[in-house]
Amino acid sequence: MPPSDRVRAFHRLHESGCFVIPNPWDVGSARLLERLRFPALATTSSGFAWSMGRPDNGVTLKQALAHFHAIAEAVEIPVSADFEHGFADAPDAVAANVAAAAQTGIAGLSIEDSTGDAADPLYGFDLAVERIRAARRAVDSSGRGVLLTGRSEGFVAGRPDLAETIRRLIAYAEAGADCLFAPGIRKLEDIAAIVRAVAPKPVNVLVSGDWTTAAQLAELGVRRISTGGALARAAWAGFLPAAQEIATRGTFTTLSKAVAQAGDLNKLFA
Repeated sequence: MPPSDRVRAFHRLHESGCFVIPNPWDVGSARLLERLRFPALATTSSGFAWSMGRPDNGVTLKQALAHFHAIAEAVEIPVSADFEHGFADAPDAVAANVAAAAQTGIAGLSIEDSTGDAADPLYGFDLAVERIRAARRAVDSSGRGVLLTGRSEGFVAGRPDLAETIRRLIAYAEAGADCLFAPGIRKLEDIAAIVRAVAPKPVNVLVSGDWTTAAQLAELGVRRISTGGALARAAWAGFLPAAQEIATRGTFTTLSKAVAQAGDLNKLFA
């Protein structure tokens, strides 16, 4: 499917219903998720960083752009990019980076309001809004039409204030975000409040555990459900015990379990 068709398909997914957009961390995981018939994929900054031997938010802009291109080129379905904080603070710099990301073949991208500074974890309100507005201008100027998601990170950055989160998401919608996302929120009544506040704009919810179901979130009016770094963590959770057993005990029992669980990967990728 050509990039332009994938962008249009990605926009259509946000118009009605509810879909799951899982997060691969490399080409292999992306292709496997496509084979499982998910309608779209999203990259994960943490999963990709771990695959590079780095912590989350520890990759460069150049590495991230190459990763977006590799994932988008490897599959036929739409791919949305976890673009972290845009790899810049100033709105003009965010706009320049978004323009570059839009050329990688992705169908969407997200910009978050987290600074990465534990002492001051969120950009000030006005600056955060202007960063989304700058990203919107860059998307429009690119002519690529990629879907822009505005993320408010308070609940994962040590500032779990629902009222402030909603205030920011409303402002991001008004600044041009096509979809709104506040990772870390788990109370269904809080999610429902966000959906109502930004309607008719679609809302993404992060699910990395068994605290809800797709059906429950769909009933609340959630349009999109992502898994963040959870699938990558699940993969590492299988790898680490096996490697630790070999290193510390010289036995290989965990490997037998892994082979049985994974099945024949060659057939899956054929």
